[in-house]
Amino acid sequence: MIRTRFAPSPTGYLHIGGVRTALFSWLFARKMGGEFILRIEDTDLERSTQESVNAILEGMAWLGLDYDKGPFYQTHHFDRYKEVIQQLLDQGDAYYCYASSEELDAMREQQRANGEKPRYDGRYRDFKGTPPEGIKPVIRFKNPLDGEVVIDDLVKGQVTIRNTEIDDLVIARSDGTPTYNLTVVVDDWDMGITHVIRGDDHLNNTPRQINILKALGAPIPKYSHIPMVLGTDGARLSKRHGAVSVLQYKEEGFLPEALLNYLVRLGWAHGDQEIFTMDQMVEAFSLEAVNNAPSTFNDEKCEWVSQQHIQAATPEHLARHLSLFMTERGCDLSQGPALELVADLLRDRAKTLIEMADSALYFYKDFTEFEANAAKKHLRPVAGEPLALVLKKFNELELEDWKAEPIHQAIQAAADELELGMGKVGMPLRVAITGGGQSPSIDATAELIGKDRCLTRLQMALDFIAARTEG
Repeated sequence: MIRTRFAPSPTGYLHIGGVRTALFSWLFARKMGGEFILRIEDTDLERSTQESVNAILEGMAWLGLDYDKGPFYQTHHFDRYKEVIQQLLDQGDAYYCYASSEELDAMREQQRANGEKPRYDGRYRDFKGTPPEGIKPVIRFKNPLDGEVVIDDLVKGQVTIRNTEIDDLVIARSDGTPTYNLTVVVDDWDMGITHVIRGDDHLNNTPRQINILKALGAPIPKYSHIPMVLGTDGARLSKRHGAVSVLQYKEEGFLPEALLNYLVRLGWAHGDQEIFTMDQMVEAFSLEAVNNAPSTFNDEKCEWVSQQHIQAATPEHLARHLSLFMTERGCDLSQGPALELVADLLRDRAKTLIEMADSALYFYKDFTEFEANAAKKHLRPVAGEPLALVLKKFNELELEDWKAEPIHQAIQAAADELELGMGKVGMPLRVAITGGGQSPSIDATAELIGKDRCLTRLQMALDFIAARTEG
């Protein structure tokens, strides 16, 4: 069975580049009918935090990237790592290295002076003498001295590295804790990972890991190294480029499937198609279609994709995600129209759920002031007569007739009676019942605001105009 994994380190937030790696791994597993595993690589005891673990789990849950097994924690497997390290020692594929930090520094300085690449020179590789006193040794893997490692990378193609370019890496620190390259190898082996999909910043680790797997007689997974996500300045995406934490995008009002849609198109294509549902992504995805060049994160394009998903989502789905932003803004959703009706009405004007929430406040919260510029332009003395007539006609509508079409007819009748264009009536009416100059069609807006609220706000607008006239 195909098995992929996502293996973040809990030393910070779940960042956008990591999410794209998780997405590609998840899509490949789903496409192939395999399993997707979540592994928390928390062996960096000083930097790993429970807060970061929680952020990873919350981010994965929000995105809907469900995992079939896990989360597994590397800190729970230290006994297994020690067992494998001992196996490598016993079979002669690892050794104790007693080089002090001062000795290693001097070695690297001499190599630089000789114009050589700084690397461990294997001085304790075949050491049989008496260990120096006062040195707690590390354990190094005995990398082959000849031959080469061939990686048939599913994204980059064939990559060949000569073993002479690889030094003997540390697999256990002086305190006995295992290092990254050892724990990853053991976990991938034990978990039956068949495909390792990760950022190409890990490419230099891959030949080392393959050599350890070969020494253990373990199967070699297939590797796919995905190019980096860059900021618009060409540098690797980081905090200084803005929102790179996945939960920050949640807070900024993106639908999770919209963010995933944008990320899947960073370095992967399926013809000219830009917008995908999750099912369409799974159906179309292939590792062979992943581009080998870095991708640039573009905030404007991300917002455009968000807008497309808001326009295409069901009202119920929008309302479920929008409700959080409404309650954050102090709205009692029981004191107004069904949120899915509001979301359906506002969807065409919003790039994010935050924009939609800010636009929806007047459906649930009464205001005490009109937006200054809109009131100055539209709530002038000349608007008094049409608004008064609209108020009269609204009053005459029965509650069961408070629907968009009868409301439209009442507004039209007022305009006809006064021989005014609809704009001369509609714009003052919009400011009167929404508080500002922007809204969807005024009849549909008035229907959802409700008759009582519309009458109260119309009277408030007439009082405002009267006070302005007197002033």
